[in-house]
Amino acid sequence: MRPRLVPGTIAALAIGALLLPGTAEASPAPAVPVVDVRAHDSTSGTALASGYGKPGTRLRVDAGRSSNARWLEIDYQVQQTGYWCGPAATRIALSARTAAPSQGELAAQLGTTEAGTDHIGQITAVLNARLGSGWYETKEMPNDPPTQAQRDLLWHDIDRNYPLVANIVAPPGNQPPGYPPDQTIYHYFTVFGYDAVDRTVLIADPASFGGNQIYWISFDQLATLIPPKGYSA
Repeated sequence: MRPRLVPGTIAALAIGALLLPGTAEASPAPAVPVVDVRAHDSTSGTALASGYGKPGTRLRVDAGRSSNARWLEIDYQVQQTGYWCGPAATRIALSARTAAPSQGELAAQLGTTEAGTDHIGQITAVLNARLGSGWYETKEMPNDPPTQAQRDLLWHDIDRNYPLVANIVAPPGNQPPGYPPDQTIYHYFTVFGYDAVDRTVLIADPASFGGNQIYWISFDQLATLIPPKGYSA
């Protein structure tokens, strides 16, 4: 985890007098909003960031911890196409460890098409290639509901100081906040924190369904969303 310090900005006075005739002062890059993830009110899903649904919009979460919870630093970005959830979730995971590439670069590397990213194993391979390591592994969860051993492994994998990328299936009646309630959604999102007391997990969801970008859900729900797919951790 890499806590960041944001330096103060000092405005120069009368800068217009220093500009050459016919030139204009360059506009500063817009600041990336920072999301505070410390407060959550329910285990069923509490949006911590909403209203940033424009494709490509970025948010930042700084790393932190409390007596019960821990979360990693990420650079969040809304997926730029309707089928780039895999590249966007991969980018979010990479941002905790390195300068994140563009979603387009990752889509090409993942082999993502308009049908999406085929398998979680493709994400595992790209994460390791980008990080220059073999740390990430593909963990299959074919049992629905998952076995206790699979649930125990998933909880363990969330607390390993690397974000986890999950391939989920969210049917009506078992969905994170804001999902279309009349559709089964096949999707990728990133898990980057947890609260050990109330057994919740922190999600960075690139789809921004219902305008929800970053939210908490219960660990029990996460464990039921992944089967029969898998995750990379």
